[in-house]
Amino acid sequence: MVAEPQMHSTAGAQSRTWWRRPGGGREVLSVAAPLVVSSLSWTVMTFVDRMLLNHWSGAAMAAAFAASTAWFAALCFPLGVCAYANTFVAQYQGAGRPLRIGPAVWQSVWIAAAATPFVLLGVPLADRLFEWAGHSPEAVALEGRYFAILSIGAPAMLFSQALSSFYSGRGRTVVVMVVDAAFALLNLLLDWWWIFGLTVAMGGETFEVFPAAGIAGAGWATVVSLWLKALTYLALVLRREHRAAFATGAVGVDRALLGRMLWFGGPSGLQMLLDILGFTVFVLLIARLGDVANEASSMTFSIGSLAFMPVCGIGMAASILVGQHLGENREEAATQATWTSLHVSWAYMAGASAVMVFAPGWLLGGFFSGEAVAGADPAHRAAVGALAVVLLRFNAAYNFVDAMLIVFVSALKGAGDTRFILWASLVMATALAALTWTALEVLDAGVYGCWALVSAWIFGLAVVFYLRFRAGYWRSMRVIEPEPPTLAPEPVAGEPSDVGGASQALAG
Repeated sequence: MVAEPQMHSTAGAQSRTWWRRPGGGREVLSVAAPLVVSSLSWTVMTFVDRMLLNHWSGAAMAAAFAASTAWFAALCFPLGVCAYANTFVAQYQGAGRPLRIGPAVWQSVWIAAAATPFVLLGVPLADRLFEWAGHSPEAVALEGRYFAILSIGAPAMLFSQALSSFYSGRGRTVVVMVVDAAFALLNLLLDWWWIFGLTVAMGGETFEVFPAAGIAGAGWATVVSLWLKALTYLALVLRREHRAAFATGAVGVDRALLGRMLWFGGPSGLQMLLDILGFTVFVLLIARLGDVANEASSMTFSIGSLAFMPVCGIGMAASILVGQHLGENREEAATQATWTSLHVSWAYMAGASAVMVFAPGWLLGGFFSGEAVAGADPAHRAAVGALAVVLLRFNAAYNFVDAMLIVFVSALKGAGDTRFILWASLVMATALAALTWTALEVLDAGVYGCWALVSAWIFGLAVVFYLRFRAGYWRSMRVIEPEPPTLAPEPVAGEPSDVGGASQALAG
């Protein structure tokens, strides 16, 4: 008679605590929701670039996709290192050491500054990259120009990532959401004006405010938005109250802290680089299959990014919460935050996949509206649309394992398990590039074979990182240095000394 009430009580406690417990639904969603909006802001910027450029020309849209993918690949190593400041800030926050947060942010800023000359070195090599990929001279001209313009905004993207960690690492993600969303909106306006042109009539005369610059205009709109966003984050971080509470005015180089950030963040950046490089090779090789396959794949990946970027925001929340709870030495709460993040991601992906399968026309409509104005070939556009519908089903098929991949990698990064992530990504990215080349050049697999291959690649990565998370090695990891011991005060003459207490303080 006693067991039954106890069982009901346990079930009731579980139903109450899923939302309220550390690592539960309320904590995850309060951190993740603004990051979802923030993550979507960049995706919306690039998505709208491509959608508007598709009304300019299908070739410009495909070129923008290939060039922005290659540009991000060139940028993602320093970007991954700068982003790792989130883990340092989160663990310092959890450990109750706020005066270490400002110096951690500034070490990330110095990494961004040191990387700037290197990310600009790729500009003169852009045309050769796309020529090596076998693209047509017309495509190479568009891709190289867009790549070069975006590169001017690369330093701003690095600085924004470094400075925003001051807010995101502490879980103050609403600030990040507001700033990122504001400049995404600015980019939308500049896109429309700069791609198609803006003229103003005054006093009987017409003035050209923005020239109709096509793909170049889309690039400049992104660059302006990125630099204004970086300057905004700088002004926010240097506010007087932040300098006092978090030492954000400590802009100097802290060699020990910088070394730790490079030690843990370097593998994280290399992992991003390897994953993106493998995917970039895949995208560039797909372009060899012709205009229809290239444009349909570009559309599908653009739509797919809208699906998985919210999960990236949830994954970032998982990384932050894992870092904070490990800083507090609460490993169970860190574990719970990871599983809650995965469940939320799966719920979202269920809806996204359903739309891809049952309402693909709704997702593709923005690419094809007004095509008569654009002067597109109806037969070509119909072929692109039909292929894109099928490719969206591939995307829907791997959405759930993609969510697993993002959440588990994020949790491992939040703990500091970046070296395992690096080696696993090295093997898998090399495999994707080699297998894609084999599928195209040796097996003549075609577009469906290549998409089946990338789906299997995502599944394999998800399984690897799931098994690593379950192994639990990450639970004992920390990226921040141990806090110096607090020594007991000198005993006052005539009072007994607390030798045991001093010994315990030194041991701690």
